[in-house]
Amino acid sequence: MRKVLYILFTAVLALSLWSCSESIMDEINKNVNDPTEMTSDLIITDAMTTSAFSVAGGDFAFYASIYIEHNAGTWGQFYNADIRSSQPSSSTTYNNTWNAIYANLYPLKIVRDKCSEGGSEAGNYHTLGIAEILIAYNLASLTDAMGDVPWSEALKPGVVFTPVLDKQEDIYDEIFELLDDAIANLGKATIFPSLGGQDLIYGGDTDLWTKFAYGLKARYKMRLSLKAPAYADVITLANQSFASSDEQAQFNYNGNTSQSPYYSMFQDRDYYSASQSLHTKLTARSDPRDAVFFMPHPNAGGGLVFAPNGTANQVQGFYSISAISTITAPTYLLSYHELEFLKAEAYVRSGNLALADTALRKGVTAAFQKVNIGLTAAQAVSYFNSSVRPRFTANPLSEVMNQKYIAFYEEEALEAYNDYRRLKAMGNNVIQLDNPLNTNRFPLRCSYGSSDVTTNANIREAYGDGMYVYTDNVWWAGGTR
Repeated sequence: MRKVLYILFTAVLALSLWSCSESIMDEINKNVNDPTEMTSDLIITDAMTTSAFSVAGGDFAFYASIYIEHNAGTWGQFYNADIRSSQPSSSTTYNNTWNAIYANLYPLKIVRDKCSEGGSEAGNYHTLGIAEILIAYNLASLTDAMGDVPWSEALKPGVVFTPVLDKQEDIYDEIFELLDDAIANLGKATIFPSLGGQDLIYGGDTDLWTKFAYGLKARYKMRLSLKAPAYADVITLANQSFASSDEQAQFNYNGNTSQSPYYSMFQDRDYYSASQSLHTKLTARSDPRDAVFFMPHPNAGGGLVFAPNGTANQVQGFYSISAISTITAPTYLLSYHELEFLKAEAYVRSGNLALADTALRKGVTAAFQKVNIGLTAAQAVSYFNSSVRPRFTANPLSEVMNQKYIAFYEEEALEAYNDYRRLKAMGNNVIQLDNPLNTNRFPLRCSYGSSDVTTNANIREAYGDGMYVYTDNVWWAGGTR
């Protein structure tokens, strides 16, 4: 009997130890650096960083700066883009940004679900509103560049493998809904703590996020001017947004653990050079920014040498380069000066030239004082009175849009590209570009990413041979897709 009890005790002890070992092993095998569940405040910080560095400051912007001649491509892929050889039409051109935006939208959707009714953080209205703004920003960046894109069936891994393309018109409807929802949510009371330091743009200030949302609505209302002009709405929305440059939506870099994307691109690749086209516009206006924007290439020495757009040699260390691609130059998601230029254009199109003059002066003055430009308000006013106002009097729309174009060098090149395409579609050919290849090979849009061209039949059919980028406008510029 004693022997039987001993055997039973031993078996129970062994079973207990085995169970304990299994439990311990389960804990040991967990990768604490790759959690399956994360709070929304941690997720959204990364989404802000990616929105700035990889979307506002990624390949869309780099290539756009070549197409609208803020820079000239003089080496490698950027040289090919400048001479329209493969890069604008290849599905590999924007694949990194294509993937980055969807990789950004997915965690933002998770945050939105968490903070919405039924989610694990239901009632976290302020984080919800910020997520909705970032979704709208990323989605607009994607569709503005590429037109129709997967959205309603996207972000469903393991469920939908080949999402259909949604029409840009429908996507824009949702962008405005997202921004309206964000404004409403940011205005609600919540028991959840502020994002504080996890918010790398506004430090948890919901009033500034609300102003950002109103400003984006003004931008996107103007974007639809060909389809549905609403200039009074643009003015109203812009007036509900930033009151000064201190409030603008910008992402800052410390120059150590974080570095400006344009600076990083030059250090890593040295692919583009100072644009002759931009230099010509500045000298024609005796613009003091001409002495600030450019510097000789560090390996060249001597004076400034500008690259002729579309006809430059493929060479490094010869042509001059940007002098404002500093290591800490911020990325603008939406600047105060953009809002003043939006108002100036809306006033011009509405026939109120006096208020257009005021808004234009404010836009130019703010652009002169960007941190990596460093000119003064007094210099801006002197320039405005001597050079800008006479041109504005002669052709108000032309000078508003050319001043906006100059102010957007170089961190806001993507918005300059969007403006140029919109203006062309509206018959307002007021910005002179000099690349001779533009007569039949100006890129009207960006090509879909190769990740989905090779795996999604819907994308592959829309992409074709890629040459549609030269022939098909996006919907808001008069196209069908």
